Amino acid sequence: MSSEPVILLLIPHDLQTYALAVGDILLTRFGLRHVLIRSTQTPADRLLLLPEHQPSLFVVLGPSTSSTSILETESTAPIITLSSANDVATTALAIAKCCSLASAVLRETVQQVTLENRQARLVQDAQLRTSSPFYANAMATCYDQHLQITGDSLQSTMRGKVRDRFELPDKQLLALVTTDRQSGFDRMLAKVPFKGAVLNLTSAFWFEQTRSIIPNHLVSVPHPYISVCRKCKPFPIEFVVRSYMTGSTSTSIWSNYQNGVRNYCGHELADGMVKNQKLPTNLLTPTTKEEEHDRPISMKEIVDEQWMTAEDLEVCAEAALKVFALGQKIASEHGLILVDTKYEFGRDEETGEILLIDEVHTPDSSRYWLASTYQQKVALGQEPDNIDKEFLRLWFRENCDPYNDEVLPEAPRDLVLELARRYITLYEMITWKDFPLMELLGGESSLKEAMDSLLQESQS
Repeated sequence: MSSEPVILLLIPHDLQTYALAVGDILLTRFGLRHVLIRSTQTPADRLLLLPEHQPSLFVVLGPSTSSTSILETESTAPIITLSSANDVATTALAIAKCCSLASAVLRETVQQVTLENRQARLVQDAQLRTSSPFYANAMATCYDQHLQITGDSLQSTMRGKVRDRFELPDKQLLALVTTDRQSGFDRMLAKVPFKGAVLNLTSAFWFEQTRSIIPNHLVSVPHPYISVCRKCKPFPIEFVVRSYMTGSTSTSIWSNYQNGVRNYCGHELADGMVKNQKLPTNLLTPTTKEEEHDRPISMKEIVDEQWMTAEDLEVCAEAALKVFALGQKIASEHGLILVDTKYEFGRDEETGEILLIDEVHTPDSSRYWLASTYQQKVALGQEPDNIDKEFLRLWFRENCDPYNDEVLPEAPRDLVLELARRYITLYEMITWKDFPLMELLGGESSLKEAMDSLLQESQS
């Protein structure tokens, strides 16, 4: 007789479809092949002498009957009663949990499914919350009343695609304003409500979480869009850390692997790998920061080409891998997979200390997948689920030539608002904090007030 558990589902006649669905999940998700179905009206003595198998577990779906009552006293196998009001997945999981008491392998599967269910609930909760009228009205108000933060009211020292830099009276400090500008194709595509605050506050969250691993440049966050930071001289290397075989840019690990590269940034890659599979270990895959184009580079080449000293490189490389590992742990607890990201480091201009700078694990600098469906998607050869932000770029590709047209069309309102919602959703999932919507409807005037106050404080 097979050592696998034999499960006997006892059902009223009207639950046949439900029971078949439960049996299908027990087979496909938990590998439980021996699932029998009988009516709760079947005489108890017949159930106790089934010719096919001796049941390991009786499961009553729905109300008890005289037969099931007899089983409770006569059968040597345990009997449980489950409500048919539960969805089929919940019922299947409850049955698998009972069977897992005698199987370590099944117990691991049950633990994985339980984790995925929890992760899925986290995603659903975040999606529901940011789709509520409260969030929708705040985003619409910001958009319709042109309250997005562009930084146009301030005189910046240096203006980037998204971040603007401001000098402060304290020569060792600077202020960084992360705006709502959405860039793409080296152009500004839209002004996305609250995007700058999402990026700035997400970085602030991670800077605090990782401070015990390596010090960083963040001094304070006097306004959701403003960070006061130590002045640093950045190293000319981006420290990209990857945990999965994926990516679409020319420097990505998957693009290189597809083109036959098997030594990537000094790491030997085995043949036969497929897109989106997990790498055997987290890999540090640096790129240079050059005017014409970035290029992947190995640790040895960084030192040989004198981009950094071996000592500085070791400090940054070790910190990057440790920060990434912590990021993965926290992301997993929050229903996400931190797939890959980039870090920048710099030397404090006053103390000479190496600091983590720029941004950390933001939706713009990092790739996140939804953890609950990753295994299923990869098994089917599909792209992992994510809270996608690329749809706005795709709209421009479909409606104009974003690289060559002198004037770009205005992005549709509903697309911009949906992009804002997705940024906020990611913020709340990453940080487990409520996004401070109502504090952010002051527009440029509130930003200017905060910057003026900051300048006055710095002078005193």
